[in-house]
Amino acid sequence: MRSYQPDLTPPWKKSTPAPEVPAEPDLVVEEAVSGFCGAVIRCEKTAQGPTVTLEDRFGKHRVFPMEPRGFLLEGKVVTLVRPSAGGPVRPARTASGSVAVPGARARVARAGRIYVEGRHDAELVERVWGDDLRIEGVVVEYLEGIDDLPAIVREFAPGPDARLGVLVDHLVPGSKESRIAAQVTDADVLVVGHPYIDVWEAVKPSSVGIPGWPAVPRGQDWKTGVCRALGWPKNTGAAWQHILSRVGSYKDLEPQLLGRVEELIDFVTLPA
Repeated sequence: MRSYQPDLTPPWKKSTPAPEVPAEPDLVVEEAVSGFCGAVIRCEKTAQGPTVTLEDRFGKHRVFPMEPRGFLLEGKVVTLVRPSAGGPVRPARTASGSVAVPGARARVARAGRIYVEGRHDAELVERVWGDDLRIEGVVVEYLEGIDDLPAIVREFAPGPDARLGVLVDHLVPGSKESRIAAQVTDADVLVVGHPYIDVWEAVKPSSVGIPGWPAVPRGQDWKTGVCRALGWPKNTGAAWQHILSRVGSYKDLEPQLLGRVEELIDFVTLPA
């Protein structure tokens, strides 16, 4: 008498089991249906089953059921499972929100560069995007100002294999900065900016522990005015070090800066 297996599903209709991955905090995954990509914030047990909360790089949260084959990890289908109690927590992304590459060596520097307006800007970019920039081989240099930007671009001599990205403070319509930036028309140069008078404002007030950045009357030095309004010492260098110390990742920065820096990195590193 012929015997049969209990499962009569044809082999070509059976789905391949996906590897199970513990949903550890900071693990970056993509939800397979919606395409939402973010880092694991927490796992919860509900009446309908376990769920995972993801946070994208702009701070938006979404909750998803932890269904089999429901997520992508580095492009591969996986099944998220609740992490075991007391299991190790390994950060899976850099301060910018990118997937971390443990042990990766810095790439030889590209001919392309990113220029930023001011030392504080350069220090902030290094703090959040430093790991990414070293892997990509992108060097960030700071400018004292952009009054001579057209001449600086000519001296750099950009080309398809040596593209130049420039980050400008207070790049809003009608500003002096916007008029200078408009003079740069080279296809291998990208000039972008954020709307803030100074890069200090690109740090979220909540991260610094203040209700908001104060308004400084026109004609006054902005940094000095901020220190005065907040009751900080007049030493703006010390004030900046305090602000910078409160920045741990992209979560502490405003989206208006995040998007512009990411745009510059893509411009310098992606093929023309």
